[in-house]
Amino acid sequence: MIVGIDEVGRGCIAGPVCVAAVAWGCDLSGVADSKALSAARRTALADAIKRHSAAVGIGWASHEVVDQFGIVAALRQAAFQALARFEYIDKILLDGNHNYLEDPRAETIIGGDAKVPLISAASIIAKVARDNYMLAASRQFPGYGFEKHVGYLTKAHQLALQELGACAIHRRSFAPVKDLASVN
Repeated sequence: MIVGIDEVGRGCIAGPVCVAAVAWGCDLSGVADSKALSAARRTALADAIKRHSAAVGIGWASHEVVDQFGIVAALRQAAFQALARFEYIDKILLDGNHNYLEDPRAETIIGGDAKVPLISAASIIAKVARDNYMLAASRQFPGYGFEKHVGYLTKAHQLALQELGACAIHRRSFAPVKDLASVN
């Protein structure tokens, strides 16, 4: 079985990282890099991918794991959770240029989320899952705008940090959070 993997949330300053793994035996038309799709199209495709894939796995690593062990270890942990869904894997197609899995079955593909439909499908699954997580976080931590920037450092997010301080899901090891005097 060939499995495509992609992650979402690596560059965020708040929230977890999410890694999705997808294998299937169906038509891949319509999938593209999740960043190139509207939210509505991503959601519709994520539902279709889940229904028609041979298997889909999702893994998470919290902001605490990122802070304690670093982003690469967090990605590895989340990827292993996602891959646990698969009984047998022949090859792993991994978006990017770094085999953070340290698995000889993994082939890294720069820009794979835009070039390889199987990785695109994983990109869509991970993006929808993490965006939904951050939407829920926006209700728990109002005022930060998580429903809009989903944890990435935007001007609005920076202003919210200056006004409110960091909340419970901010990554303390990431700038500018680590430079804040006030942490809620």
